[in-house]
Amino acid sequence: MAMGALRESAKKGLRIGMIAGDGIGRIVLPAAQRVLEAVPGIPATSFIPLDAGFEHFQKTGVALPPKTVETLKNECNAAMFGAVSSPSNRVEGYSSPIVALRKAMDLYANVRPVKSVEGTEGRMVDMTIVRENTECLYIKQETIEDTPQGKVARATRQISERASTRIGKMSFEIALAAAEVRKQRGSTYGWQGPPTVTIVHKSNVLSTTDGLFRESVRAVAKAYPNVVVEEQIVDSLVYKLFRDPEKLSVLCCPNLYGDIVSDGGAALVGSLGLVPSVNVGDSFIMGEPVHGSAPDIADIVPSIANPIAAIRSAALMLEFMGFTEPAAKIYDAVDDAIRKGNVTPDLGGKLSTDEVTEAVLRAL
Repeated sequence: MAMGALRESAKKGLRIGMIAGDGIGRIVLPAAQRVLEAVPGIPATSFIPLDAGFEHFQKTGVALPPKTVETLKNECNAAMFGAVSSPSNRVEGYSSPIVALRKAMDLYANVRPVKSVEGTEGRMVDMTIVRENTECLYIKQETIEDTPQGKVARATRQISERASTRIGKMSFEIALAAAEVRKQRGSTYGWQGPPTVTIVHKSNVLSTTDGLFRESVRAVAKAYPNVVVEEQIVDSLVYKLFRDPEKLSVLCCPNLYGDIVSDGGAALVGSLGLVPSVNVGDSFIMGEPVHGSAPDIADIVPSIANPIAAIRSAALMLEFMGFTEPAAKIYDAVDDAIRKGNVTPDLGGKLSTDEVTEAVLRAL
């Protein structure tokens, strides 16, 4: 994958910016750090605490301090982000720090694997949502005006050939890499078909924007003759997601669709607390559990926040940096904890955050 510079830098040591953010981010990020400190096979690692989030905004008036971005650019080769609170009502001066970070660090792909665990109840799910991370409606260009018919709000949607081409290439590379990992590990569980990328769009209605996305990804496909290319209209994709998840592998999505589809996919495997992600660029990577800040449980003692998504995000970060064996060890340790029922209440268990982390460490 297009991360040669990052992988070369990582060989000399890992310098990871730790941005706890809001709510349970302060709880699950230390769990991920403990696992990173324990896993064998990675170079010397340092952890640098950094600020960002809605709570930081409430204290200082700044959601993403310039110092955080400067430190990430100048002192770190990776980061972990815990969680961020996003108020549904408009708050003057506040803008999501995670969206700003993705843009500032040019983290153009959000990669979200959704996988079931072999030996547990439920359907087999083994898909990866590859979400374009920098544009679509998330460029946040909105207006509102008064008209004789009442207020009218408008949002600009941006889809570019460059961004669509980059996310297309990332999707095809992930499909090929996943096939190679299955071959090396001799896995008989999960996706067993050929490398397959499904382009998710709504070009039957949004023929200009989604049409450009579809055409750009299709153009990339010509360089990957060993990858099967499929297409799904986004609404029919959601139907298939719940009816036939076994038939889906790598989904290549514009920003908004990827955001929605990945949260829907999490329901197939039991909880948002299980699903990891990484924000990927060519020279930087940031792990980020998919769940939110969960303010309703953030102050419970002992904590019952599920640390698995954060731990898996740390492993996914290592995998993209070229440390595939240490990442596999973490994945296997987490799966072992889940199979043994060592889980938090959101998965029907009775363990605390620390107890689940200890179970993973024992398995590791």
